[in-house]
Amino acid sequence: MRTAVITAAGQVETREIPVPDIGDSEVLVRIAACGICTMEANLYAGRMTVYPAAAGHEISGWVERIGAKAAALEDMPAVGSLVALDGLPRCGACRSCRRGQTAICVALQGHKREDGAITMGAGLAEYIALPASRVWSVGDADPAVAAMGEPLACVVHSLRRGGFRAGDRVTVIGAGYMGHLHLAVAAQLQARGVAVVERDEQRLAAIAAAGADAAVTPEDVGQLPPADVVFVTIASKEAIASALAAVADGGTIVLYGGGPGGPPAELPGYEVHRRQLTVTGSFSHEPDDWRAAAELLRGGRLSGRLATLVTARYSLDEVEKALKQAAETPVYRVVVTP
Repeated sequence: MRTAVITAAGQVETREIPVPDIGDSEVLVRIAACGICTMEANLYAGRMTVYPAAAGHEISGWVERIGAKAAALEDMPAVGSLVALDGLPRCGACRSCRRGQTAICVALQGHKREDGAITMGAGLAEYIALPASRVWSVGDADPAVAAMGEPLACVVHSLRRGGFRAGDRVTVIGAGYMGHLHLAVAAQLQARGVAVVERDEQRLAAIAAAGADAAVTPEDVGQLPPADVVFVTIASKEAIASALAAVADGGTIVLYGGGPGGPPAELPGYEVHRRQLTVTGSFSHEPDDWRAAAELLRGGRLSGRLATLVTARYSLDEVEKALKQAAETPVYRVVVTP
């Protein structure tokens, strides 16, 4: 089978390796689509330096073969079913995993394959073998939309971390891809209203058209009703300032977005103390989040909205073009379809 490997900054090669074997508790999936996330864009741009990397962790595909033990599971998808995949492994043994906090497992990178590539999702390929526990049925869907199961699970996790409840007012800071997903999921889960704060005029107009109850620039945050939960999907001092201005007394700020090289956040301790604010972080996802994300995809309630977030589609032969666009151009999601 063909598999793409990022070998250095700005360098990717397509290799031929055997189709993976599966164990009794595993499933072989023929990959239908793989989204290019920030991780893959950073690897290609050299902002992350784990090489050679078999990347791609936002994956959908069709079940090709099922191990004997997996086939006996009550809710195992049938051969030929479209599924979304949890592409990043958890070790199950570190302190976080043993405490049930698998989102912050210390070993999210996988093992070295026989070709020497480090598996970091390995979804930029034609086939993948995964444990049955990481395979989720999503019904009939555009495979590019089904590949959004992983970021949807991350957003469900973010809402859980924020203590979101139906009827809460929500404000999202940032109208990029993850801002759109926070809007979509919060609205679907019956937020009382979802406002979005964004400086870029085009993105502001796009998220208003996507159904935000209000879409304002940072200068106009004070016009919004105080939010029970604020989700910060970009990393900047301005974003933190907007979150503090948007959140209600006693509310929660979730720091969702940000990279290791981002600017330091400024959180005024007295304001957090006096207003009884909760400030928390959200990273990755856990099994319960996947269950909810798969249900959202199966119901088809978000399909139309998610389809508008596919910026471009490339074949596996064009993977370098896909990575280059995702790394260098403002996009929502670039998708590779083998």
